[in-house]
Amino acid sequence: MKIFHLSAECYPVAKVGGLADVVGALPKYQNQMGVEAAVVMPYYERKFVQENEWEVQFQASSLLGTRRFYFEVLKEKTNKLGFELFLIKIPGLLDRENVYSYPDETEQFIAFQLAFLDWINWSQQSPDLIHCHDHHTGLVPFLLYNSSLYKRLSAIPTVLTIHNGQYHGAFGWSKLGLLPEIDITKTGLLEWNGAINPLASAVKCCWKYTAVSPSYLEELTVKSNGLEYLFYLERAKGTGIINGIDTEIWNPKTDSMIAESFSIQKVSVGKQKNKEALCARFGISTDRPLISFIGRLVGEKGADLLPEAIKRSIIAHPGGVNFFLLGAGEPVLQDELTALQKEFPDQCSVFIGYDEALAHLVYAGTDFLLMPSRVEPCGLNQLYALRYGTIPMVRITGGLKDTVLDFGDDGGYGIRFIQASVADIVEAVRRAVELYPDTAKVQSIRKRMMALDFSWDRSAKEYINLYESLKPAI
Repeated sequence: MKIFHLSAECYPVAKVGGLADVVGALPKYQNQMGVEAAVVMPYYERKFVQENEWEVQFQASSLLGTRRFYFEVLKEKTNKLGFELFLIKIPGLLDRENVYSYPDETEQFIAFQLAFLDWINWSQQSPDLIHCHDHHTGLVPFLLYNSSLYKRLSAIPTVLTIHNGQYHGAFGWSKLGLLPEIDITKTGLLEWNGAINPLASAVKCCWKYTAVSPSYLEELTVKSNGLEYLFYLERAKGTGIINGIDTEIWNPKTDSMIAESFSIQKVSVGKQKNKEALCARFGISTDRPLISFIGRLVGEKGADLLPEAIKRSIIAHPGGVNFFLLGAGEPVLQDELTALQKEFPDQCSVFIGYDEALAHLVYAGTDFLLMPSRVEPCGLNQLYALRYGTIPMVRITGGLKDTVLDFGDDGGYGIRFIQASVADIVEAVRRAVELYPDTAKVQSIRKRMMALDFSWDRSAKEYINLYESLKPAI
């Protein structure tokens, strides 16, 4: 079975969020299970691209409305990621450094999808299934089944994975002319709320769609930025599959990015060594519980609640709790957190930006990881934390609800709270502070967490089973 994963991101080529981590790992594990999985993504002028060797697989031109564009398909020569990786390069559109936020982003992703379809059509490539990821690839199912240009490909099944249903990629009907020849009677399959909506179109046209956790699948029917009724109507096509993590990259026993490697048997000593390294680097005391936050500083992640929640918690536990925050996002939040660090230099440290090696050290060296998310389709940070023996403190939404059990319940190992509110965060901090001195219980919880299996082995098999359910067509 030959699968093409079509995505805007893929770690380590280009990463903005969890989408990249999934697309960078799932195909590798599928290949290990006997499925021929490859990734096709846009070309970015990034370090990975510059440092590796590529061979041209295909060259052609196509039309974006009346504008002719030239493209080439490049293949990484060594399959060093564990799967075939193809980049689509379009001079003037897909040859830039950043992934998002260009004024012609709509044109970029339409051209990317057209070039992909033209490549597999003209070069006689015949994937058994196309797996689309998020709205950036959402027009592919519609075009496959409703454009005469791709009639040869129209029997190929498509699967859509929704990593974040808040973003749709919608654009006005004035840009309909950017699409190739289509069956004009089927334009309703493109439309939602008066606009062309690639995510909505993909949900309507794909054979099956998945959400990245069972709870998030249900949440899409009540909170998906205007697509709630569509997800209600199309519920029978959907399934929830929890993301996995790449246990080769995220492995405290072999991780070269942390201060000292450790196993489940030596978690106490290992975490203490990493905590000492982290605290020494940022001038934090090691004798208090250390609570971390890693992520984008945006409302979706509940980051706007952090300044007040941290301030109240420090006042409630003077000299009794420390915080470390790693992330970037809204400038106002960055300023508020930086000011908080100046106000409480002994109990709060902030790193504005993102550093992959530092993130590994934070997972290894902190005691608790705070995730007060308003929306969290699956969440990977809590899975990394579990792998490194760091107790997750999560608001029960989406995948956080599916993957973290409260330590107060039988077999539990985390701290759960209900509302994305300052009060609930402060209460979760109180529970963490009270738990921390009970070293025997903390050690028991850490070992329980680290024994859990959230590897891609399980999740990749679920995706393969989904593909197999389409086998009469494949």
